[in-house]
Amino acid sequence: MLGGMGGWLTGALLGFDLETTGVDRFEDVPVSFSLVSVVEGIVVRSWSGLVDPDRPVPPEATAVHGITTERARAEGMPLAAAIALLTDAIVAAGRRGVPLVGMRLDFDLTMVETQAARLCGRGLVERGWSGPVLDAAVLDRHLDPMREGRRTLVDLCAHYGVAMERPHDATADAVASVEVLFAMATRHDVLRRGGLRRLHAAQVGWHRAWVAEYDAGRRERCQVPIDPRDFLWPLAPAVLPPAA
Repeated sequence: MLGGMGGWLTGALLGFDLETTGVDRFEDVPVSFSLVSVVEGIVVRSWSGLVDPDRPVPPEATAVHGITTERARAEGMPLAAAIALLTDAIVAAGRRGVPLVGMRLDFDLTMVETQAARLCGRGLVERGWSGPVLDAAVLDRHLDPMREGRRTLVDLCAHYGVAMERPHDATADAVASVEVLFAMATRHDVLRRGGLRRLHAAQVGWHRAWVAEYDAGRRERCQVPIDPRDFLWPLAPAVLPPAA
């Protein structure tokens, strides 16, 4: 899998995914999580669990990931405990220089940041976390911009030849995101040879440029402009600071 590759590809990675009560990263909360430790392209350990969100799980969310309110309450760990666990793991990975890998991680990380600040007193940023992050969605959009069609994780798996048996299962999604990343690296030299911090910084700009183009298209069609927080990657504050 890693023949002829080096750098971050042969080091440690931490795959990450959440399943949630909904699509509002500032108001919704996790109902399951997975952290997958990968070394030299091999999964060596994983941590996963259900979370009691301390609120009903909407039927439309259950229809996506299959987790009901009853199951989350009966089998899930308290929300505050889950957020503390995730925050500790993400901060520890960042201190070791281990990249967090996933799909649309600005959603997941912003949710953890928001809930950690609310439930634990300090978010990821306040604890000194600053990445690095490798986001399959951001990288794919930049490295293959002309490809038509949807770009969900399922779509990326199909495009890059990655098997995925259980979409919207947190562990399956985390593992699939890592495998997509490795498959992308075999095709794109800039990804394969890029340093982690350089790639992280580049994704900040690539994401902002993509959102700006999307926002411009919406404005041309007289649609509601993009939320200014959506320009920020890999996470956004619940409240933006006042403009200077």
